[in-house]
Amino acid sequence: MSVSSVVLATQAQKKGRHVISVVRVDGSYGEGGGQIVRTAVSLSAITRKPVEIINIRAGRKVPGLRRQHFTAVRAIADLFHATVDNLQVGADRIRFIPSLDKFEEGSMNIDVQSAGSITMILLTLIPAVSLSGKSLSVRIIGGTDTSMSPTADYLRYVVREAFQTIGIKFWIQILRRGYYPKGGGIIIAKIDPCNLPDSIDLLTTRQLEPRIASVCSQLPKHIGERQISSALLNLEKNGVHCNNYSFSFERSLSPGSSILVYTKSDFGPFVGGDSIGMRGKRAEEVGSEAAQRFLETYKANVPVDFFLADMLVLPLSLMKGKSRYRVGRVTEHLKTNLHIASQIVGCKYSIQPAENTYIINVDGTG
Repeated sequence: MSVSSVVLATQAQKKGRHVISVVRVDGSYGEGGGQIVRTAVSLSAITRKPVEIINIRAGRKVPGLRRQHFTAVRAIADLFHATVDNLQVGADRIRFIPSLDKFEEGSMNIDVQSAGSITMILLTLIPAVSLSGKSLSVRIIGGTDTSMSPTADYLRYVVREAFQTIGIKFWIQILRRGYYPKGGGIIIAKIDPCNLPDSIDLLTTRQLEPRIASVCSQLPKHIGERQISSALLNLEKNGVHCNNYSFSFERSLSPGSSILVYTKSDFGPFVGGDSIGMRGKRAEEVGSEAAQRFLETYKANVPVDFFLADMLVLPLSLMKGKSRYRVGRVTEHLKTNLHIASQIVGCKYSIQPAENTYIINVDGTG
């Protein structure tokens, strides 16, 4: 059983005949990664429903909470005055019980103390804070461009544009890049209260000319330039022209690079493909990888890329009406997020095949 309700009754609650229903979430369900922790804790904070997460990242090579997951949960707990049982790096289960009426507005500083992903922490904080109708300024030190996480540029150029469409407004400023192994990147973010629409429809798209943003730190300038050249070549081979590309040389504690190929629009499509440089990985491979990730969605002629698709589930689950969006591929991350959201807030969802694409239907509970 992946999710069930259990009842906790403290001595005081027994006297008042009052119980708290705690949703138990199986952290090994579906994709089985840190995404389950982030979604469950964010929804718990927004709805004030306590959750217990078990089997956290049970199938991973290093199971349990990693540093960035621990940091994200602790930040949410501080903001929402939550009680968290067993919160420690490596924990395979936690219980998160938010306060019913308290929220710590203002500002906060977070230090991951590693190259753990800043973007993953922000993707926990942003919906939790904004959808609770609150505001926050936060300064985070950690990794800005790390493996298995969206890059900082993907967050500010793709996620931000998409979230603004559904009423979630945030801004980020990258003061310093953070790469493995030292991390030390610095991002300042400002999150505003959300004004959710009743529903959204993202079914059609436009073919916009993409843009490219390439970043390099403590490496020769030609690395960033070769990333761009490779991305351009891959786009041209597929009949996609790009005349808007930029290279920036930025500060960092460790050498590194990243690149993002994306479309810019206030109303969609919201499509991006990113990649990061690593030791032994040629700049041409980095650029090609980003372009191919972009092209997968672009050529499918859908308005939402498969990275963003699972991020939309949480806010849509809290809207009042029925929302729809079209994707080119259904990932395990998407299926897992749909399942977890439905168990915690009770939203209904379906995945509908449609002419080599898929329509994601989410019936919100707001």
